[in-house]
Order: sequence, then structure tokens, then C-alpha cells
Amino acid sequence: MGLFDLFANDIGIDLGTANTLVYVKGKGIQVNEPSVVAINIHDKNVLAIGGEAKRMLGRTPGAIRAIRPMKDGVIADFELTEKMLEAFIKKVHKHGFFIRPRVVIGVPSGITEVEKRAVRDSAERAGAKEVYLIAEPMAAAIGMGVDVEAPTGNMVIDIGGGTAEIAVISMRGIVTDTSIRVGGDEMDESIILYLKKTYNLLVGERTAEEIKIKVGSAFPLEQELDMEIKGRDLVAGIPKTLKISSTEIREALNEPVSAIVEAVKQSLERTPPELSADILERGILMSGGSSQLKGLDERLRQETNLPVNVVEDPMTCVVRGTAAVLEDFERYHHVLLPGGN
Repeated sequence: MGLFDLFANDIGIDLGTANTLVYVKGKGIQVNEPSVVAINIHDKNVLAIGGEAKRMLGRTPGAIRAIRPMKDGVIADFELTEKMLEAFIKKVHKHGFFIRPRVVIGVPSGITEVEKRAVRDSAERAGAKEVYLIAEPMAAAIGMGVDVEAPTGNMVIDIGGGTAEIAVISMRGIVTDTSIRVGGDEMDESIILYLKKTYNLLVGERTAEEIKIKVGSAFPLEQELDMEIKGRDLVAGIPKTLKISSTEIREALNEPVSAIVEAVKQSLERTPPELSADILERGILMSGGSSQLKGLDERLRQETNLPVNVVEDPMTCVVRGTAAVLEDFERYHHVLLPGGN
């Protein structure tokens, strides 16, 4: 190992709507933090990034705002995304003044050219030397250990905070690709809307996410669950406690869940017959944080008549895929999106 190798720690990034994960070559996953930035609205100074900033969501005084700079898997606030990336890259790249890292970033497969440019520019300004982009379903497939070079079809569904990516992968390429901007965030919004309409109860993003994780489901559960929640009564204007059931929350989540199911069906309809036979044999592989919604795999099994498997550690698949690309760039550079450095 030469001096260059010591300092050129290449970086893989899953720049997600809900969470950002950063892998450093030779060291593993070094950052797994919420994609949230807290700023002072008067002087635009960044006060906190990641977990610390997320804890401020919905709790900040007037002068402080906790912002999520990513929306639907892409950059909504260019400047804050750059600051967030810079903070995470600095955190893992202690020798930043020596050699700027080569960076591979997972992005939604439905990303536009303008959005690609924004991601590249942000990473370069944050200290990257070269920036390569990889479609999230491709990265997820590699991260799961799928042989993406084989002439067999694999269907991968990657459901994150902002997008659901459905892709059939064969021979280093994405054969069919469906990217919808529905994910964990839309599920949270559906819960907020349901509670507002049904109970005149206002809850924040963090409470909605907690409800989704604890009692949210996409398919009837063997044993239905319930939980107590706190929010603000919109009529009386005072705090209120309420007991809700998993049956109600399943109803609340029906719209985003149905959108994901429909996108999977559309993707299957567009899949060439030879590859469909492979998928029937191998099943559908699911990754991403929102793939862990209770019963989502069962709902997809019922609707598609295919085996559906949520992979182990689904939240880290994309970043592990970027890691594999960095570890064997020669082998995997063909799967990167065109227009890289």
C-alpha cells in the first residue's frame, strides 16, 4: 500500500431523503444519520446536522428551523445539501487537505439530468475529486449480493423515504425501471392527514413516523396492535391523548401502499417473458427503510403471486452497493450512470 492509498479514502454515499449513509473504503459504514439540517433563519448559520438536527424537528423556537434538504430522493435545497454533505465528508475524511476522495453516490433511477448535475455539483463543492452516480436499485442489488452481470432477471424494489424504485436487472443493466416519488414520507403524511380528518388531532412528522413504525401495516396482522398518541386538538386547541389501532393506520396508509403495489404490477407487465420466468423462480427482493413496513411483503405476495423477500439489513443495501463498486471499480464501472467524471 502506497502513500496515495493511505490518504485517498474513496467514499460511497446513499444520499437519502430520510437518512444519509457514508461508507469509507477499507473502513466500512462510518455515517448513518438523518438527512436533516438545523439553521438559524436570520443569519443562515448551520447549527446542527444529522441526528442532532432531527431531534429539533417540530420543537425549535422561531429563529431556528430544522430542514430536510432532500425531497423525493432528490435535492430540494442545494445549499443545505452541500453543507450536509460537506459535514459528513469531513467527518469521515480526516485527511481532506491531502487528497480529495473519489465518491460514488446512489440516486433514484428516475432522476433528471438537472437533478444529476445538482448532486454532482454538491458533492464536488463538498470536497469530492471525482463523482460517479449509480441508480439506487442497481446499487441495492449489488449490495444484496446479486450477480448483476449474469444473464438472468432479478427484480429489486428499493423503498426509501422519498421514492420507491422498482427495477428488473440483467447483464449489468436495468431492463425495466419504475421510479415513483412515494415512500416513507408519503406514508407519514397520510397518517397526519388521517388523524386530522378523523379525530381533529394534529401530530408532527416525528410522531407520524413513530406511529408508522410501531403500528403501521400494509396487510392484516395476526394480532392487531394499538398505541397511545399525543397531539393537539384542532377544535379546543389543547393537547390531547388518543388510542389508535393498527387497523385504522392500515386504512390511513392504503393510498401510498397501493401506489407502490401498482408500480410493481406495471413493472412486471413490462418485463420480457424470459426474465419474468427468472423472477417467478427467484422472487422479488426488497430493500430500503420503508420496505420494513409490517405486512408489505405479504401484500405484494398476495397481489403478484410471486415470492417476496425483504433482505437482511435493508437500510444499508444501497450504501453497501456503492462500497462494492469502490472495492472493484474495474468490474463495476459499467453499471454507473453515464456522464460521470
